[in-house]
Amino acid sequence: MDPLSDIITLLRPTTAISKPITGRGRWGVRYAAHDAPGFTIVLEGDCWITFEGSEPLRLAKGDFILIPTTPAFSLSSDVGIQGDLRDPTDVAVRHGDPDGDPDFVSLGGTFCVEPVNSALLLMLLPRLVHIPAREGRTGRIGTVIHLIQEECLRDDPGKEMMLQRLLEVLLLEALRRHGVASDAAGLLSGMRDPFLSRVLRAMHADVRANWTVEGLARLAGLSRSAFAARFAMILGCGPIEYLARWRMSLAKDALIHGAKTLDTIADEIGYESASAFSTAFRKRVGCAPGRFSRTAGALAPPGDLDSW
Repeated sequence: MDPLSDIITLLRPTTAISKPITGRGRWGVRYAAHDAPGFTIVLEGDCWITFEGSEPLRLAKGDFILIPTTPAFSLSSDVGIQGDLRDPTDVAVRHGDPDGDPDFVSLGGTFCVEPVNSALLLMLLPRLVHIPAREGRTGRIGTVIHLIQEECLRDDPGKEMMLQRLLEVLLLEALRRHGVASDAAGLLSGMRDPFLSRVLRAMHADVRANWTVEGLARLAGLSRSAFAARFAMILGCGPIEYLARWRMSLAKDALIHGAKTLDTIADEIGYESASAFSTAFRKRVGCAPGRFSRTAGALAPPGDLDSW
């Protein structure tokens, strides 16, 4: 698989909350921050969304937004309306005048990713992805979201697997959008860079290899210094640091979801021995691999963009 597919696989998007949000007349509502990736697609009308610390953003019919983690925000029919503070809910919501047909309809929701590797999503995305309807891709995304909504309301065999696959498609559709990569440094920018894309594919294809900056620079067709500077500017860290972080992400996933020995994990991700792997893991994650595995990662500190 390519690096983007590798990361989506580790994120394991599994559970969707999908609900209709409607409104009529003048209305406004506020929500506190909550640590969950969220999405919204406007089906009818328009509204204003204001994230804490940002200017109001108008969402029109067909617009889609995706955020890797949800800060405090307000949603309103007009700019400047101070609505009541609400708690997130997984049921349909009606704002404003309760009578009559709504003049605003949207579909909003959240999805869950694997907690121990959740920082990988922050590495992929800027703090907000906004895809206006005029760019022509929300039709595909809207279709996927409607399928998710239908699946959540049913209890057919294979429901959980279907939701997982649909969520993977939702993420990939948003991530593949041209322009997302230019919004922030990260893997998407690297995958669209003509020099770095072959390097990233090679590292992900053979994580066990004894990669060096010199060897990767030759693969990129750049001098060592030009390659190192370009990689750091676009990916946000050096190439060997990126490789080490990716190896730890694979290791955390294997420790929680598999029954592999430390020797096997060490060999599969490029360490000479279980001892060398354990030392590196303890230094980066903050606890021994065995303890991490027994507690399902609960003892590990929350990930962030600087360490994932």
